[in-house]
Amino acid sequence: MNNRLYYGDNLEILRNREYFPDECVDLIYLDPPFNSNRNYNVLFKSESGADSEAQITAFEDTWHWGETAEATYDDIIVDAPHKVSTAIAALMDLIERNQMMAYLVMMTARLVELHRVLKPTGSLYLHCDPTASHYLKIVLDAIFSPENFRNDIVWKRTSSHNLGAKQWSAVHDDILMYSCSTNWRWNASYQEYEDDYVDKFYRYQDERGRYRVSDLTGGKAGGPEAYRPWRGRNPYSGRAWALPKHRRFPDWIRELLPTESEWDKLGIHAKLDLLDSHGIIHWPQKDTGVPALKRYLENAPGKTAGDVWADINPISPTAKERLGYPTQKPEALLERIIRASSNAGDVVLDPFCGCGTAIAAAHKLGRGWIGIDITHLSIALQKYRLQDMFELVSGADYEVIGEPATVDGARELAQDSANEGRYQFEWWALSLVRAKPVGGSAGSRKGKKGADAGIDGIINFFDEDEKGKKKPQTVVVQVKSGKVNSGQIRDLKGTVEREGAALGVFITLENPTGAMTREALAAGWYESPAWGKKYRRLQILTIGDLFDGADVEMPPQHGTLQRASRWKRGGVSEAGESQRDLI
Repeated sequence: MNNRLYYGDNLEILRNREYFPDECVDLIYLDPPFNSNRNYNVLFKSESGADSEAQITAFEDTWHWGETAEATYDDIIVDAPHKVSTAIAALMDLIERNQMMAYLVMMTARLVELHRVLKPTGSLYLHCDPTASHYLKIVLDAIFSPENFRNDIVWKRTSSHNLGAKQWSAVHDDILMYSCSTNWRWNASYQEYEDDYVDKFYRYQDERGRYRVSDLTGGKAGGPEAYRPWRGRNPYSGRAWALPKHRRFPDWIRELLPTESEWDKLGIHAKLDLLDSHGIIHWPQKDTGVPALKRYLENAPGKTAGDVWADINPISPTAKERLGYPTQKPEALLERIIRASSNAGDVVLDPFCGCGTAIAAAHKLGRGWIGIDITHLSIALQKYRLQDMFELVSGADYEVIGEPATVDGARELAQDSANEGRYQFEWWALSLVRAKPVGGSAGSRKGKKGADAGIDGIINFFDEDEKGKKKPQTVVVQVKSGKVNSGQIRDLKGTVEREGAALGVFITLENPTGAMTREALAAGWYESPAWGKKYRRLQILTIGDLFDGADVEMPPQHGTLQRASRWKRGGVSEAGESQRDLI
């Protein structure tokens, strides 16, 4: 399957067999929206009554009980597998109709489809909050079967904090792992040793570094020679000299040894002599001590990872990978999951992909990927991230399905009032010129209500001041999907002057009038000292123009949303000459 992003409701997209045939993905990670900061009692409060609509507005980052939740519940009871419908009916008796039950019903419908598209060797990781994890586990047991429950991973996402409550501080998330069958793909995962462990066990050191020692004796006889002293030292009482198989030595040691067939021909004493000649044998200070094999810290994979992950920190405010998305997870967290449960070339699916951390981690590790999100703001952010990190271009290196491809499609998006079409169109249009939205919440389907001071988006770039020093500059962007007139261009001119911006850009779905064009031309030019060029101070771009390849005429290397660091194969990140530190 080709790499691709989908815009839209993931339930509808997952149910489309042309997009997602049975058993087509190898690994699923999902971090569905859930407001863990919401008062626990409010989550279980009935939403019947006049105030339910107000609650929806106040709590838009999760689902609410209404017509959609009721219809989905009915579908599950009638059409879902028996165990699933039984589990949901039981939860309804326990929880009743409220925000929590709406969340569980809507998640169940999606998890049924995710189970369908997962290969038999695949796994699913559901990132959730302890408020809902126990209910979700019941749902997952019904869909995947209890025997395919693998882990409840605890990720310490923050340090302890005092909220003034008479309870333990909530500092972790849950990540529920289920396999699709009992034959799931697995690659051993390791964590770094703690300092006290290293100090206790890797207490020796030579020119190669710190090392620990392991026994060179075994209980099974390897012939008479194995029981005889070697260099005046005897093996432990009742034991014989013994070594690992050739293939079980670390790579760096195997490079020093003869081939496996030649190695097998050597006697045990000759093998020990050869290892000692390369400095791989540890000799105790006591003359009666038993020599041991050196195992270096540098070559140790680490300790086998358990189900408590306290070694992956949340994204700090100053982290280079931070993109400003409210629920962004660290790439290291996704890389651990992807490494453990998939191989190169496998397909990773994130049906709530947000700012695209799972997508970026999958691409970095050589996996294929599919992402789905219900806001154009998130899709735009992922497109920027893929371009900044990997120089991937939408339409050439991967597909984006669900975005307008024609002017009529753009008009349809703008007129979709049921799906906040005005904001969706605005975010999508801003993404065409890589402008950062102003007033939009990255995790929300709604824009900021009220006056926007005449600014829908901004583009930042660097120029020079009169002394030749680097100076940040701004392009102000307005987007209109309805009727347009010359007064709007005059307003944009006033906004540019008020904000001290270098340029103003007016993006319109409808064609501009002659009066608008004259107003824009009358605004004059912006002269760039650094580039020695002039640019129209006010520019009008139609959606048709942008489809035809037009772009904002401005100094190059302009930045937008917080830019992801350029990724270099081998894991070394490169900041490059970006605008990242400015925005």
